[in-house]
Amino acid sequence: MEALLNKARHINTIEEAQKLLFHYHPTQSLLFHKALSLAKEAHAHQKRKSGEPYIIHPILVATITALVSNDEAMIIAALLHDVVEDTDYVIEEIEEIFGEDVAHMVEGLTKIEDIREEELIPSTSDKKLISSALTFRKMLISSIKDVRVLVVKLCDRLHNMITLDALPKEKQQRIAEETMVVYAPIAHRLGISQLKNRLEDLSFYYIYPEAYKKIKDYLDSNSQNLQLKLNIFVSNIKKLMKENGFEEDEFEVFGRVKHYYSMYQKMQRKGIGIDEILDLIAIRILVKKDIDCYKVLGALHLNYKPIISRFKDYITLPKENGYATIHTTLFNDDGIVEAQIRTFEMHKTAEYGIAAHWRYKDGREKKKTINLDWLESLQYQNDSVEEFYSLAKGDLFVDDIAVFSPDGDTYTLPRKSVALDFAYAIHSEVGDKAVSALVNKRKVSLLTTLKNGDIVRIITDKEAHVHCSWYDTVMTSKAKEGIRSACNAKIKECNRLASINILTELANHCSTKISYNDIEQMFQICTLKENAYKMTSNKEIYKEVSKKFLERFGSNNISCVKPYETIKEHFRFISNFEIENVEFDYCCHPKMGDEVVAFVEEDKVVIHHKLCQEAYKLMNARTPMVFVTWVDEKTARYQLIISLQNRKGILAELLHKLAKLDLNVVSIELGIKSSESAEFCKLEVETQEQNAKRLEEKLSKKFKLIEMISLNDAYSKK
Repeated sequence: MEALLNKARHINTIEEAQKLLFHYHPTQSLLFHKALSLAKEAHAHQKRKSGEPYIIHPILVATITALVSNDEAMIIAALLHDVVEDTDYVIEEIEEIFGEDVAHMVEGLTKIEDIREEELIPSTSDKKLISSALTFRKMLISSIKDVRVLVVKLCDRLHNMITLDALPKEKQQRIAEETMVVYAPIAHRLGISQLKNRLEDLSFYYIYPEAYKKIKDYLDSNSQNLQLKLNIFVSNIKKLMKENGFEEDEFEVFGRVKHYYSMYQKMQRKGIGIDEILDLIAIRILVKKDIDCYKVLGALHLNYKPIISRFKDYITLPKENGYATIHTTLFNDDGIVEAQIRTFEMHKTAEYGIAAHWRYKDGREKKKTINLDWLESLQYQNDSVEEFYSLAKGDLFVDDIAVFSPDGDTYTLPRKSVALDFAYAIHSEVGDKAVSALVNKRKVSLLTTLKNGDIVRIITDKEAHVHCSWYDTVMTSKAKEGIRSACNAKIKECNRLASINILTELANHCSTKISYNDIEQMFQICTLKENAYKMTSNKEIYKEVSKKFLERFGSNNISCVKPYETIKEHFRFISNFEIENVEFDYCCHPKMGDEVVAFVEEDKVVIHHKLCQEAYKLMNARTPMVFVTWVDEKTARYQLIISLQNRKGILAELLHKLAKLDLNVVSIELGIKSSESAEFCKLEVETQEQNAKRLEEKLSKKFKLIEMISLNDAYSKK
């Protein structure tokens, strides 16, 4: 594709354009030559803004179409796509000469242009391009019957973009915006990365020229270094493939520097500079069979350290548009490289998406073999233009999504938001009482991730219970605050009940009966009762409160057995009786480090999670309890990649800050470079902080944190 576009940029004669078309479409039929002659005749007296003969444009659009697809009907439609709109020919004449199939596509392409002229905001307008959503909607609805129309339209837009320099600056800007918002997402949905990546990069050049220049200047100045790294890595992978039994004709390995716009998006999302992107380069490994992909993956992971949080298996779980590839990111001696592993067949689909069905199969078979269910099932018929627009543009603006209430109200949420975020966005009371959701009329859990354009209805119940574990899943501050508030209230109530039950159990071993109500009254007159309730999980507070309790009742000549500490299995208990056995109930299964409570049942204690609903019922039922904590607090281990400036004292400063965050550094590796100017260090650290998201937030405030990977569970980037 790049070679074709480079040639197309410099073509200014019909003969050169025609020669290029014949190169990419070598097997021409008589009908093809008839279409070429008609197009040349129809556009004979027309010129482009650049002054070149207009016919060069449809010939080069047909050339790009020929690269994407070998369906000659599409190539002919590309040649004729402006004939009905710009000349005296009518669609009936096209049908009579070239048949219904070509005429149908030409008519669809003409409709798109007609709608664009009528509905799209003029290039001189200052209004936001959101109003072009209606254009986008009608365009897709008119084209959905034959997706080939969309493919030809994308090829048309790509050629327009490489010749945009001939237009005034304000038109360049608006056409680039339209391309980025409307056409690049279509290419993405159709899986045609050959078109999507180039449409995005060309649009990016005109929309954000300064950002584009910074990235280009950086890559130009580091091109030799990047190419050298790429060549070395490709060479090493080829050698590794042969060592693992692959013959030279059974695989292909090639590398590339990533596309500009994808780099820019990563910089925006992570708040980093171009020199801090770890994986600027990527390699692709192509093999013959699916199983070979996994053999290659095994060889890579045994010879290079993978960043598991970036591992994705789209072969087992392909994307909706048919994309299937294994993605993995590897530590190399000289930096970090992304590797994509796929079969040759998968590569065709990845590069040409839906058009691969025409490029690599007989054109006449296509309508029987291609499955468009995923495309046709999109909610294109919704009454809300904004909803349609949000859905269709996919993950273009990945930092935010727009979702809708059944009444059509729009809510903007962060990417990866769940239904519970939406509930709290409506109102905190709705969030507190939410029990489930309907997303596009399908019942789902409150932790279901939402997508652009989803219609969400929240189901509430006055008996709803907020789960504190949801805190790490929700994305919005409003939802986090709602859950934190509800959970703090719940924990306080549990602590209150547990404290009374623990002291009541202590009183059972006194010479005179002390009632539950007496102990409850004692807490009520306590000036620091909120702190006293923390005796359930803090050993020092427990000792202080129980001592005062015993002193208070000892003054009334009541003698009590003093509590003592015992360790049994993984738990530390404080009680004034012998504990024979420790058991877990079946309801909550607390993990090491979770807050727990212990209930007395005859000669044993039963452990529950403090926030377990069954435990709450037992507390309310005044079940006897004893103090319990884990003997050893669980530590978590993480691998961190941190960007460092190359200056004196930076390492001491780094270690000091890590120590203040109570992180124990297990290992440290310095001098990892992604370029001549950017350096990183890789550390392994231990911490008692169990909430990984909270830890990541703390680290991000202190350092330029590039990556944080859990080593307790490598597949869980928490």
